[in-house]
Amino acid sequence: MAAAKPTLTDSLSFCLAQLTAAAGEGQGGEKDLASNETPLGRALLALRTRHIKAAGGIERFRARGGLRPLLALLRRAAAADPAPSEAGPGSAPSSVASAASGSAPSSDSTHSVASTLSPPVRLRKTLDLALSILANCCTEGACRAEVRRLGGILPLVTILQCMKTDSIQNRTARALGNLAMEPESCGDIHSAGAVPLLVESLTACQDSQCLQSVVRALRNLADSPQHRLALAQQGAVRPLAELLAAAPDPTLTSALVRALLELSRGCSRACAEQLSLGGGLGPLVSLTSHPKRAVREATILILANLCAQGLVRPALGNAGGVEVLLGELRRRRSTNGASSASQQPLVRAVCLLCREAINRARLRDAGGLELLMGLLRDPRASAWHPRVVAALVGFLYDTGALGRLQALGLVPLLAGQLCGEAGDEEEEGTEAASWDFPEERTPERPEAGSFRSLRSWLISEGYAAGPGDISPDWSPERCPLPEPAEPVSPTPGQTSLQTPRTLRMQGRSPAASAAEEPWGREGPALLLLSRFSQAPDPSGALVTGPALCGLLAYVTGAPGPPSPRALRILARLTCNPACLEAFVRSYGAALLRAWLVLGVAPDDWPAPRARPALQSQHRELGEMLLQNLTVQAESPFGVGALTHLLLSGSSEERVACALTLPFICRKPSLWRRLLLDQGGLRLLLTALTRPAPHPLFLFFAADSLSCLQGLVSPTASPAFPPAIPLDLEPPSPCLYEPMLGPAPVPAPDLHFLLDSGLQLPAQRAASAMASPFFRALLSGSFAEAQMNLVPLRGLSPSAAWPILHHLHGCRGCGAALGPVPPPGQPLLGSEAEEALEAAGRFLLPGLEEELEEAVGRIHLGPQGGPQSVGEVFRLGRPRLAAHCARWTLGPGQCPRKRALALVGLVEAAGEEAGLLTEALLAVVMGIESNGKGPSLDC
Repeated sequence: MAAAKPTLTDSLSFCLAQLTAAAGEGQGGEKDLASNETPLGRALLALRTRHIKAAGGIERFRARGGLRPLLALLRRAAAADPAPSEAGPGSAPSSVASAASGSAPSSDSTHSVASTLSPPVRLRKTLDLALSILANCCTEGACRAEVRRLGGILPLVTILQCMKTDSIQNRTARALGNLAMEPESCGDIHSAGAVPLLVESLTACQDSQCLQSVVRALRNLADSPQHRLALAQQGAVRPLAELLAAAPDPTLTSALVRALLELSRGCSRACAEQLSLGGGLGPLVSLTSHPKRAVREATILILANLCAQGLVRPALGNAGGVEVLLGELRRRRSTNGASSASQQPLVRAVCLLCREAINRARLRDAGGLELLMGLLRDPRASAWHPRVVAALVGFLYDTGALGRLQALGLVPLLAGQLCGEAGDEEEEGTEAASWDFPEERTPERPEAGSFRSLRSWLISEGYAAGPGDISPDWSPERCPLPEPAEPVSPTPGQTSLQTPRTLRMQGRSPAASAAEEPWGREGPALLLLSRFSQAPDPSGALVTGPALCGLLAYVTGAPGPPSPRALRILARLTCNPACLEAFVRSYGAALLRAWLVLGVAPDDWPAPRARPALQSQHRELGEMLLQNLTVQAESPFGVGALTHLLLSGSSEERVACALTLPFICRKPSLWRRLLLDQGGLRLLLTALTRPAPHPLFLFFAADSLSCLQGLVSPTASPAFPPAIPLDLEPPSPCLYEPMLGPAPVPAPDLHFLLDSGLQLPAQRAASAMASPFFRALLSGSFAEAQMNLVPLRGLSPSAAWPILHHLHGCRGCGAALGPVPPPGQPLLGSEAEEALEAAGRFLLPGLEEELEEAVGRIHLGPQGGPQSVGEVFRLGRPRLAAHCARWTLGPGQCPRKRALALVGLVEAAGEEAGLLTEALLAVVMGIESNGKGPSLDC
């Protein structure tokens, strides 16, 4: 088959020559545009169908200079039909278009084309081909830059204004859309006034292809927040919404959704208003179930973007947007591999929907509370936690929702938020404020952030109303404290931690107080906690270990002064009689004393952490809160509650009650009856060796026993003076050492033989008088009575040394200190234990007491520490056990050392806790041991 005969249009050079000639840049530049349309049309057709579509064709066309004559041709076409005088704002003036063409058109040429909006058929075909070639070329970045450099944007805008044929409008919009892919060109298109013309095309055009090109051009022109705002202000959103509501074909629907997604990013007020007025909310909600995934996801994001504008959120909720957004967020959270970035706009939207009452009701009914609580529990969503907590503030006066949130465990999560790290959340402007009271919205302060915006929103929602509009029982700021709950501060002049009522200025509305208080990132959580604390019985939620730890961690760890609201919450709880039993059960009173008064938090035990020094304000606050609990405990109701707990509660409740009583009871009749007469003290002592019900249980117990000892014996003193150095006490004269010299005085008549072979001199008469054992051994019928070298089995020289001194009358000469190892070395298996065992075996009670005293002075004196107490107790001797207990509960002892010593005692006692129990009991009650162990009577 013969090959097709080549034609002139197969040559790119020929086509460019025809284009150059028609553009007026060659020899025939003065010809009328319509006179050369037939060869020009063939050349343009060849360029579009063959040369441009060939591989590398666009680049060759640009390199050969084809864009310049092509744009000149378009300028001539734009100049051939000037814009009507009634062109709207933003339109390209006809004089500008003419100047852009390079020469003013003659009156004949102007009249030949006429000022109609429909050009001649031949000219229209030429424009169609030229615009199609330009649009195709503008798909490449180099061509877009070249067209912008050659000033090709303004002729396109003029053609868009003048030529109202659908095909020309389609190709012009397509070319502008391609050019808008470059940020610089996008700005020039906006400046040239193309936006109103494109918007006009949306309403005038009926062709789907043309509408798609216009919609795409508008989408590409929305490349920055400034351009998106300009598009919305020039009315570009409403026609898009109206087209979407008209149920167009699927392709146009997809284009409209993509355009609305771009325009709604950082949704402006104008965008939201136009979309709502154009009837687009309902169709958007319907499209969330579209079969195409791209359409569904884009629609979901549009709805999420719209939530940034308060004015549209009620209408969005009425259209079903709340359920749609909740369902999508729930689906994405349940999908494995769903990224947090895909959930972030939905989380933000759901939180913003909580700002209107009608949407809160829908969200609550659709399971939104459970979803928000799931976010709060998820550590991977920690960046969103502050936003979620702020959203839950919207339910502040929704009793049913608050009950549900409390049942879901909101309170401990809120307490944990008080000292958490702030999430990287963008700030919300005034446009996002609640639309429930739009006429009362207050302007945002310049320095306000997202949480300050929330504060303004709370005021705008009506929380700023007068006292008559909000019940004092429900207002977070006006809940009055019971009168007994406000004791006089122990240190007058300190005003930073006064009781809540004194912190609040009289005669001001609750919202005025809220606005004046510090409103940091912890503000929403504190507001919700304050609301929970105003319930008749908040004990089940707030008087728990996690909640109290969160509040105390915030109060003591806040970088600046803590919010007065946190102090009011603590004061309100300690003043509520319904919370007394909960404070006892949860060891709350002991925690308040340890954390605030003593400066020991759970994280500081047993190893201390680097923290700022305990401030006097914290101590003052702790003493005030404990005094509040004391008032409750010593009331008739409190006495009955404590008695019931101690006598009828579970074993854990009884122990907790016994431990707490010394902290909150000051009436001797009450604590004596409960702790001594009814066995509370012995119950606490018995529980020391059981599994600890609280991480700080032994710290609490040591502090409680010390407080009780102070109540029983306010002037108690240690059994021995451990603070006196040994070298300051002059020793008694030694009676045994003169027998050891070369001329012993008196001369020994007996030697004791040790297992090591060492012979120690002795006096038979003195040794026999010192002990019944040696009297029977040396003066009785035993063979040793006739021997001058008497063996002493099982004794090392160091252990025998204090025995020989004692047998010869030495008392306090310092020999008893010899076998005692220094602090830090074990006593079990030491020569001190051997000497003690030998003193008992040889019936030398005075020596036993002296050795025990020596052990106590060395290991429980200034050189010793908490770790030595357990070592001493392991010797298992009642007198030393009493010394250990007295060292532990001494009135001047450091609380941390006291607790560490008790830990050592419990570990040393093991399962045999009888000796420890009786020793502690005797010390607490101030009973002397008299060398035979403490008395068991109370």
